[in-house]
Amino acid sequence: MYKAIICFFLFLNVLACGDKPDQSLTYQTYCAGCHGKNLEGTTSGSALIRPEYKSQSANDSISQAISEGVAGTTMIAWGKLLKADEINGLTEYILQAQDQPLSTSVSDTPSTLVTENYQLLVEPVVASGLSTPWGIEFITADRILISEKPGSLRWIINGNLDPDTIKGLPETHLMSSTGGFMDIALDPVYDQNGWIYLAYSHTNGDMKDRDALALTKVVRGRIVGMTWTDQQTLFEVPDSLMVVRGNRWGCRLLFDDEGYLYFTIGDMAQAMDSQDPAKATGKVFRIHPDGSIPEDNPFLDRRGALGAVYTLGNRNVQGLAIHPSTREIWSTDHGPKGGDEINILRKGLNYGWPVITYGVDYTDEIISTQTHQEGMVQPVWYWTPSIGVCAAEFCSSPLFPLWENDLLVGSLVFQELHRLVVNDDQVQHTELLIKGLGRIRDLKFSPDGSLYLVMNDPDRILRITPQSILHPL
Repeated sequence: MYKAIICFFLFLNVLACGDKPDQSLTYQTYCAGCHGKNLEGTTSGSALIRPEYKSQSANDSISQAISEGVAGTTMIAWGKLLKADEINGLTEYILQAQDQPLSTSVSDTPSTLVTENYQLLVEPVVASGLSTPWGIEFITADRILISEKPGSLRWIINGNLDPDTIKGLPETHLMSSTGGFMDIALDPVYDQNGWIYLAYSHTNGDMKDRDALALTKVVRGRIVGMTWTDQQTLFEVPDSLMVVRGNRWGCRLLFDDEGYLYFTIGDMAQAMDSQDPAKATGKVFRIHPDGSIPEDNPFLDRRGALGAVYTLGNRNVQGLAIHPSTREIWSTDHGPKGGDEINILRKGLNYGWPVITYGVDYTDEIISTQTHQEGMVQPVWYWTPSIGVCAAEFCSSPLFPLWENDLLVGSLVFQELHRLVVNDDQVQHTELLIKGLGRIRDLKFSPDGSLYLVMNDPDRILRITPQSILHPL
């Protein structure tokens, strides 16, 4: 829900212009990513359509929640930041929406989209039955594995979602809004060994205890029939390095050309620990597929440091992609209010969080007055305000020759898909391809070259192919 703070501030900025804003347009543009198109709520924001909001006391309760915050949640007190008439206006908008029918229909998904180079065909592969899908992997073009945040793996076979889930999977800690099963990856020689890699939120304590110590765990296993077997732990920290009520988990997985496995862990709301190689939060890691640590890892010989650390000063890396030509790894780092970043990951470098940043806190408090510092890497690109960057993938599909080597980046909070034209490690042009179809959690090209989007709110899988070329280069 914390990302919804963007909505409040942009709402405030529109009001400050002096003209009464189109509140519906403002909501859909800036808030629907967290609270849903019809205020129905999402995985990152609570529903604003509630039975109690139709009572006579609703006006006061909504205003009080905005002004004083909600204890035990990430909803902060806005009374010192918003004026009384601004709080009243937002309250009125929420109350008026209570008479609207609650709908999560996906029937408004366009069948085609027009971009600078292509008219795209949009086809729903799976339109229902999924529960917060997170990661996608292709065994073949017709056999797809999906991870679901609540703690399941599912098959999509020949375009049909298997109603049964894989049995025997590890239990996951779901007490954080961003925890659960996260990314999955296939071993580079999956056809030979069948290994599947999984990252998930883990605790050694009570799985239902919100105050349990928890952190990301990385394992691998095999699926035999419909059962998860042969599980091996590749990365797990002791309780002393876990956190309570952490947020911003990460976690993306990627194999490079040499067979190293990279994975990310977000800062878990422990910002300064991102600078400490002895702490697991706010890092990118590199290990061998069996969990052992490469001998040339940059912090392996530093006393007290975690040998698996590859880069530090990261906030919440949720996208990893290999450039088709340079073979370097690019990342997307989910910033605070402003400062979503794209970086090129290089061994041992410090990416600055929270010492340098282009963003401010969700309360508008200053995180750092610095955007540059010696010894800390500048991003290749950044967004302010944040779009809620997530998955990223370079295009090398034969179906999209005009996008060759372009970087596609998904957005959560603004529900967008961006295309970035990259040349010599610089972004030379950007295009907004898609907006408002849902939170783009993952994206990947199928073996047949088509682009698959993993969507949350609504939960579904979309397939994108070019229908025609509009503007050849």
